[in-house]
This record gives sequence, C-alpha cells and structure tokens, in this order.
Amino acid sequence: MTGNKYVITFGLWLTVTFGAQAQKPVEYVDPFIGTTNFSVCNPGAVCPNGLMSVVPFNVMGSDLNVYDKDARWWSAPYEFNNKYFTGFAHVTLSGVGCPELGTLLLMPTAGALDVDYRHYGSTYSGEQAVPGYYANKLDKYGIKCEVTSTLRSSIERFTFRKGQGNILLNIGDGLTNEVGGMVKRVSDTEIEGFRLLGTFCYNSQAVFPMYFVMRVNKRPTETGYWKKQPTMTGVKGQWDTDNGKYKLYKHYGREMAGNEIGYYFSFDCAEGEQIEVQMGVSFVSIANARENLTAEQPTVDFDNVRRKAYNQWNKTLSRITVEGGTEAQRRIFYTALYHTQLHPNILQDVNGQYPKMESAEIGTTRGNRYTVYSLWDTYRNVHQLFTLLYPDKQLDMVRSMIEMYKEWGWMPKWELFGRETWTMEGDPAIPVITDTYLKGLRDFDVNTAYEAFVKSATTPSKDNKMRPDVDPYLAKGYIPLGLYAADQSGDNSVSHALEYYVADYALSQLADALGKKADARHFRRLSSGWHNYYSKEYGTLRPKLANGQFLTPFDPKAGADFTNAPGFHEGSAWNYTFYVPHDIKKLAHVMGGPQQFVDKLQRVFDQNLYDPANEPDIAYPYLFSYFNGQAWRTQQQVARLLEKYYKATPDGIPGNDDCGTMSAWAIFSMIGLYPDCPGSPTYTLTTPVFDRVTLHLDRRFYPAGDIVIEAPHASAQSIYIKGITLGGRRYKSYRVSHADLIKARTLRFDLTEKHQTK
Repeated sequence: MTGNKYVITFGLWLTVTFGAQAQKPVEYVDPFIGTTNFSVCNPGAVCPNGLMSVVPFNVMGSDLNVYDKDARWWSAPYEFNNKYFTGFAHVTLSGVGCPELGTLLLMPTAGALDVDYRHYGSTYSGEQAVPGYYANKLDKYGIKCEVTSTLRSSIERFTFRKGQGNILLNIGDGLTNEVGGMVKRVSDTEIEGFRLLGTFCYNSQAVFPMYFVMRVNKRPTETGYWKKQPTMTGVKGQWDTDNGKYKLYKHYGREMAGNEIGYYFSFDCAEGEQIEVQMGVSFVSIANARENLTAEQPTVDFDNVRRKAYNQWNKTLSRITVEGGTEAQRRIFYTALYHTQLHPNILQDVNGQYPKMESAEIGTTRGNRYTVYSLWDTYRNVHQLFTLLYPDKQLDMVRSMIEMYKEWGWMPKWELFGRETWTMEGDPAIPVITDTYLKGLRDFDVNTAYEAFVKSATTPSKDNKMRPDVDPYLAKGYIPLGLYAADQSGDNSVSHALEYYVADYALSQLADALGKKADARHFRRLSSGWHNYYSKEYGTLRPKLANGQFLTPFDPKAGADFTNAPGFHEGSAWNYTFYVPHDIKKLAHVMGGPQQFVDKLQRVFDQNLYDPANEPDIAYPYLFSYFNGQAWRTQQQVARLLEKYYKATPDGIPGNDDCGTMSAWAIFSMIGLYPDCPGSPTYTLTTPVFDRVTLHLDRRFYPAGDIVIEAPHASAQSIYIKGITLGGRRYKSYRVSHADLIKARTLRFDLTEKHQTK
C-alpha cells in the first residue's frame, strides 16, 4: 500500500470524526510525498511553521534490519522504504540535505526492559499521516503509536497490550553530528534536560542546547536512567564505544549527563490502556520549555491538540483554491504548499524570549522571531510565495533577519536556531528583502537592511564573513580559481561570483528605490561582471585563473549529479551558464543573439543537461519567454517537467526539497506564474495546470482582494497559450509586474493544443 493510499483512508476517517466537509485543501495533502528519492521530507506531525515536530525515526539499523549502522550518515530521520522504527524524534528539519537535529527519541516498548536501540527497535505497519498527525503500529509489541503537536510542544498516545509497558527517552542517538546531553528526574511523572546540537553540514560552528520537559500521564511502577558503558578492545588504553553495554541506574541520583544516556518509565498496563506523553521544548531554558508546555497544553487532551493542528493546516492551505485538474494534481499541489509552510520556524517561547544570534544573550520579541533560513535555496521562490500569500509571515521573517544583523553584525546565510552555519554561498538575504520591499511590503527597517547589504557587498575579504573572496570580485569583476580553496575540485569560485552578481543586481534595485542613484549605478555595474566567465570556445561559463586565462583543460559537463568540478558548486557549467537572471538579454547577445540563446537553452533540455533536483538551473524553463515567439517552449517544458518529476507518490519530488524550494517551483508553475529573477518584482507567465485558481490575498496588505487565474482546458493537451487577458484587457507580454497583477485581480489564459510562435 502506498503512502497516499494511507492518507486517503485516514482522510475519510477525519471527515467523519471532525465533521469536515469534503474537498477541503487539507484533505488533499499526502505527507508521504517526498519521503524517498533523496527528497528527505518526512510524514511527522507539525503545525504551520511550528518549532516542534514529531517525526518517526527509522534510519538507525539493527542486527536484523540493516539500513545504516549509524543514523549520522543520513540527512533525514525518515525514509519511506525503511521499516525499522526506533522512536519519535522531536524538532527536525524537512527536505534538508545535511544531517542535524533528529534527537530526543521517544520509544514505547513492551515486556522486559531493554534500552539498546539495536534490540528495542521494531518494524511497523499501518502508517497513517495527515497534516498535524502521524500513527503506526509496532509489529514487535502490538503497540499503536499516535503523535500530534502544538507550536512548541507535542503529545504522543501509545495504546499498550496487557503486561509491562515501557517508555524510553533516548537522549544519546540522533542525526546531529554533536553528542552530549543531560536528563534530570523532577518527579515520578516528569523529567527535564537538554540535548546538544550543532555542526550542521559538517561546518564548524558553536554547539547549542535544546531544552526539554517531558511528562507522562500515569504514575510508573519503575523509573531510571541508562548510560552506555565503553568496553576494552584488548589493546591497552583503547575503548570500544560502539559496542559498549548499556547499564541501568534504577536508584541513581536526580540527574545524569553524558553522550549515550537516556531515561525510562515502566508501567503495569491493562489491555488497550493508553498512556499519553507530553513534551515541551525551548532553545532558551528548561523553565521556558516547561512554560511552553503548560501554556499550550494546560490539560492532557490528545484529540483536542490533533483537531487544532488539523484546523490550523486547513486555514493555512486555504490561501489558494484550485478547480479542475486531476485528483493527483490537486494532491501534488496542496502537498507542495504544505511543504513550503514547514520552514522557517518560530523560535521565540510563549513569553517572547529567544536566543540572540551568535550570542549567549537572550532577547525578547513582541512578534514572531523566525529561524531555519535555508536562504541559498529559498531566496529563489519560497519567500516570493510568502510575500504573495502570507505577507504577515514574510514581514516577520524579514524583521527577524534584520534583528540578526543588529545582534551580530551580519545578515543570515543559512541560520539555524540562532547560529550561522555558513552552508552554501552568496549573499541571499539581499534579494529576499529587496523583493519584499519592491512588492510593497515595507513595514520594516529598510535603512538598517540597506546598511547591512552595503557592508557585506563592500567590506574587504579579510573582514568579510559573508563574502570572504570579494576582493578580486570588486577589483576585476570575477573571482579567480584557487583563491577560496587550494584544491581546485573543491573551489566554487564561479558559483560564488554568480551569487554575488544576483545579490548586487537586487541591491542596485533597492538603492534606486531608496533614491541612492550613485550606489544603484555602482552595484548594477558589478552585477554585469558575469561576462568575464563567458567562454566563446565552449559557449558556457568557465572558471578563470588569477592571470586572467581560462581553466584548461575544461569539461562543461563536469560537476553534474553533485560531483565536484573546478569552479562550480553542486552542478556543471551547463547548470550555471544561464544563471544570470537579471541580464538575460545581454547573455543572449554574447551568445550570438536570441536564436543562438534559445537553441543552446533547448539543448540543455534535449540532452538531459538540466538538473531538476537542484537550485541553480530551476528557472531555466522560464527563460525562453524573454524572446518573441519562444514562450511556447516555456509552456512545453514546464508541463513536461511537472509531469515527469512531480508525482502523488513517495518519490514525487526530484531530490532535496530544500525547505520547500522544489515544492514552491511546483506551486508557481502549476498556477501559471513564476518569479524567475530574485529581487525583481515580476513574474513570467506560463500555462496553469488548473482551470481556475483563486489566490485569497490578505486585504490588510493587498486591499484590492483576491486574484482569480482562469485557464479552461479543452483537453489534457491544451498546454499552449494563444491569448492572455489581464484585468479584462488583452495582454501581449509573458511577463507581468507584481503591482499590475495585484491591481488587475484577474488573469485569463486562452489555451490551445498547438504552440504559438508569435
């Protein structure tokens, strides 16, 4: 049985139980989509942008089930095809290609106590998942597991068979590269502690604690700690920690700290007895974790928490209504929208406190303080989606970024719970905030943001945390190979520079809007430096050496499939050559003209040089529309890519979802408009998948109200546009500004089965 079949069955149950009307957006969501094929999504229980998530953990192997001997080799707590369950992880990341978090593993067992995950793990069956709820049944014990969450807390319900039941909190194992934690007994039914996290994507950064408070709703017959003890290897002075034995401490003192520790509760259970477990978390303190739990769950009421989470999701997903299309397309669409609302996450506790950026200090916010900024990914389309559909969230996210700058002197690049991880490259906060400002959301401190942008764009390399190789970029217009990494295969000079060009173009746009004309000219000039890398010999971008010569020998296909290639990060020259979204017409000029540009871009798709699973080239299909008579190619390629790579199945996302970025590509593409130039308040138009799409805009920010997009399909082959009407008037362009779209309120496409060349 596939994942979406589980959801369909359980969705019908929810319809009856909660009195929900059929066809609500939330009912189309299948949390199992994207849980294999390296998409690293998970079907766990979480609220929109919630700090807490409760996720089934099935990536640690056992003596009987060999998937991977160590969870740290995985980047997600769950993989659809794995079936060896070792607990529920609390607070996780979705769609992220590097291991982090995935700790505080809560596991129910039955019978004699065993605290070694290689023994206590179990296969499972009967998986069910809808937004805000997950359930399975453990084959080894006959225990039914159900989990749900609030913003900062969780509640889990375990239905036991008659006999001894155990609840284990494993504080030692998980995904994070860090080790260590502490647990303290507060009472028979409550414990507290913390788990150390950090070293995300194997980058060296500060370790930080996640605090927790956990309660059970039944007094146990026995409780205690455990700790894994190392054993001698037979070589004097050497210890084997992997194969050490777990020692129980039934009558230990009130707390324990270490690397491989945990706490257990044992119960005398009646047949069918349900035990509920609540957990609150905080990145500030144990006291705040307790306050979060008490405030969000004043009573023990699993069904009430589940119902509220479900309703929150339906409200969030109802910002878009779609009509037409197939059942599978609606499932793909609303699941994609669901995935975009998992990150960023609120960071502040119920009292407003949060850990300040790169600091031991605690701040207090009146609004929402957000965290988990995968900006190298999300600056391309996720934040544009927030600006359009969730402007209140986007403003809070922008304000959070500006506060980070105030707290430590730099904008975030890939921020995680108040720590900068320095993952990926570029200066991605600039296009995010510029795009927001230019689209009319201006209730934030733009002058401080501009100050931060100029600082990162002009500070010399030795003092520049954001652009550590900026000196030659400013002096020559490009970054030579070998400056950033002595090993050329690990050098990403071209990728770095391309990101700076995009950021500086956005900065020039913001400078112009703020009346800083000289700055605008300066940064616009810098943004055109990409031409230094263009090689007429190969017709692609090509790394340059310090002496100004191109790298030789050179293979423009090297670097595909995430292999290393000189100058490029996670891609080949073909994946990056067209990534100058702010200068497409000039790029066409250096390639020999529009037709040569179009032919070369078409070659990327015809020869499978396009990578749908990574960000640098995901806007490629939309670039055809910049040239007269070529928009049909955009319509053709977008339709083909959606059909080929996005499915209502567990492998239905093409690679890492990257905090919703690949999902956002599908959402925009399915409704017929795409923000292909970050930092520019425009969209390129294409054929919507649905006959009618209604964007229910927040009137506090967009007083004109809803936008209706119509595209009646005479057949499934009606993928080409023969005419466009904007606001009731004929529209001749395939690009539309954000302001014109909002003002017009209606956008209609007349479709045909034959492509239009005019």
